[in-house]
Amino acid sequence: MADGYFVVVPARFRSERLPGKPLIDLGGVPMVVRVAQRARLAQAEVVVATDHPDIFAAARDHGLDAEMTSPEHLSGSDRVMEVAARRDWPEDAVVVNVQGDEPLIPPAVIRQVSRALHDDPGTGAVTLCEPVHDPTRAADPNVVKVVRRADGCALYFSRAAVPHVRDAAGEPAPWLRHIGLYGYRLRVLRQFVSLSPSSLERLERLEQLRLLENGVALKVLTACDSVPEGVDTDADVARVRELLARE
Repeated sequence: MADGYFVVVPARFRSERLPGKPLIDLGGVPMVVRVAQRARLAQAEVVVATDHPDIFAAARDHGLDAEMTSPEHLSGSDRVMEVAARRDWPEDAVVVNVQGDEPLIPPAVIRQVSRALHDDPGTGAVTLCEPVHDPTRAADPNVVKVVRRADGCALYFSRAAVPHVRDAAGEPAPWLRHIGLYGYRLRVLRQFVSLSPSSLERLERLEQLRLLENGVALKVLTACDSVPEGVDTDADVARVRELLARE
């Protein structure tokens, strides 16, 4: 399919900390719409996948493609797969999952993920990371860390500060923050959602560990642009509104 690719923005209404999060107003525009508009700037075919009619309506009112999906899905990956299956996308299609709470995501990193899959037919799944220099942030369980293998694929993801630095004298900060942007070949995404949740996934509450426990390689690239953290709290909402007001 040449260099064309799909972006699906999964947007669930329920949220433990911010109910109705995708519809939060950010400078007069619902958050999920801002995410999808950013994805459009990455020259992708973009679909919002949701479980709630108000989110569906908001997307359509802003000229976006949208699909109503099952309210029973346990993860955004399942929601993305439902859209891909319903639309009969080919098994070699490149599909990027852009989470619906990333209103400041740079289009360049979305393109980076898709390009990595187009450039290497042997790669089936890609995600991103960026360095963390602050030990306090590295110790924060809300900041997911990733450790890479020598070939650039993920060795492990954790909410703990991995790797543990026993003697940091003279050593640069070793931590990498995982950025929750995923690109897949559709056949690998289909394999992923068909697998049962794994033991480490349940312990850490990180679904990407399901791939690693089942021997599926996940390439981890260093993001080509700085990626602001997503929206999970009221403080995050205030931060994003302030940043948008400066634009």
